Amino acid sequence: MTDLYAGGEPLAEVVRSDFVESRHSGSVVVLDATGEVHAWAGDVLGPIFPRSSSKPLQAVAMVRAGLRLAPADLALVAASHRGQPAHVAGVRAILGATGLDEGLLGCPADYPLADDARDDVVRAGGGRAPVLMNCSGKHAGMLRTCQINGWPLRGYLAADHPLQEHITSVFAALTGGPASAVGVDGCGAPVLAMSLRGLAGAFLELVRAPEGAPERDVADAMRDFPDMVSGTDADAFDTHLMRGVPGLLVKGGAEGVLAAAVPGKGAVALKIDDGGMRPRVPVLVSALARLGVHADTLDKLRLSDIYGGGQPVGSVRSVW
Repeated sequence: MTDLYAGGEPLAEVVRSDFVESRHSGSVVVLDATGEVHAWAGDVLGPIFPRSSSKPLQAVAMVRAGLRLAPADLALVAASHRGQPAHVAGVRAILGATGLDEGLLGCPADYPLADDARDDVVRAGGGRAPVLMNCSGKHAGMLRTCQINGWPLRGYLAADHPLQEHITSVFAALTGGPASAVGVDGCGAPVLAMSLRGLAGAFLELVRAPEGAPERDVADAMRDFPDMVSGTDADAFDTHLMRGVPGLLVKGGAEGVLAAAVPGKGAVALKIDDGGMRPRVPVLVSALARLGVHADTLDKLRLSDIYGGGQPVGSVRSVW
């Protein structure tokens, strides 16, 4: 792995009224079912922070450390949930099942990501709370894992805490090498730098692991309960993709990151250089097509609409 991410190549363009007004560059790697590189663009070996695309890998580490949850709750541990009632109830259930207090959550207080859920909180006179934050499922899983292993509940987000050291070790095993940098993610947990090649390879391992393996448990939980991974509103792209494409495992992350895998087909990981989120899905659809993965859902998402006067007047489309 190189020391710096070198940046990518043109991947998408924004077309308004048949006029190209913006372009997005980035990097993308496509692995076949054997793990070999099938196609790529940009820098797929330089390190990037995968942000929330790493949550399934963190969940695998927790399961390896003894975390046992119902599949819907395990999906929530790997989620960037939208703060809808089922998500909040699920986080509270994960904590409450073993007497953990909600006040132990180390993620920052926030409003739900889903507009309807946020509006309901405000109408009820509520405010920001850690349990409403999109990473609270992961944090609840981390607390349960610490409790199971007798690790300190306080300070569980420190990079030298036993939980985080365990997660770092599992990351290295799944991605094929040690993290080249450690940062602090938006929720306060450590975020580990890896290559897109390593991220795609890890997602491929999740979908091709045998039944009963921690990797497969996480992948199956996310695919069986996609509503818990993101949500049910229009912006819950992870949910809509997994609902619409049989076998697809997908997890987005901040700053333009997205990773996906389909058993028997391969895996994809991508990074948009400017951190933009809007090109991710069109580029993912193009990458999956190179693996022979097609579905009506993907056809609908191939072009992301651009609006003018309340009507579609263009699109964000892949040029790769």
